Amino acid sequence: MKLASIFRAALVAIAALAGLSTAARADSGTVTLTIYKAGWIIGGSGGSGVLNFRGRTYALSTGGLDYGLVFGGSKTVLRGRVSNINRPSDVAGVYGAAGAGLAVGRGARAIVLSNQKGAVLELTGTQVGLMANADLSGLAITMR
Repeated sequence: MKLASIFRAALVAIAALAGLSTAARADSGTVTLTIYKAGWIIGGSGGSGVLNFRGRTYALSTGGLDYGLVFGGSKTVLRGRVSNINRPSDVAGVYGAAGAGLAVGRGARAIVLSNQKGAVLELTGTQVGLMANADLSGLAITMR
């Protein structure tokens, strides 16, 4: 019985170390995105950006859909960090959010999003234009 407990404890320790080594390999990079958004009830967005990861630069494309109270048009420039990625392609995916905002002229934006691969975007920036929204939105990022 005591041998079974020791064996079980050893298996738990090995599993914990395996999980830590996977997390230890995850890395981070920086992201800059420029997103143009327009809509009336249903809105759309599109843009481009770059990922800087392990000393290299990768081109990105963005696109998305908004549904809810959406009115106006804006240009948003976001900069920040992407974490929990092992390779550049991990940043690609669909990011979802529910939110609200108002920009008349120039406004500030801050957002934290994650995708299905576990990549986490922490972005801040400015939004210029006339835009009011209280919506469900999604942002798709693809590698170019």
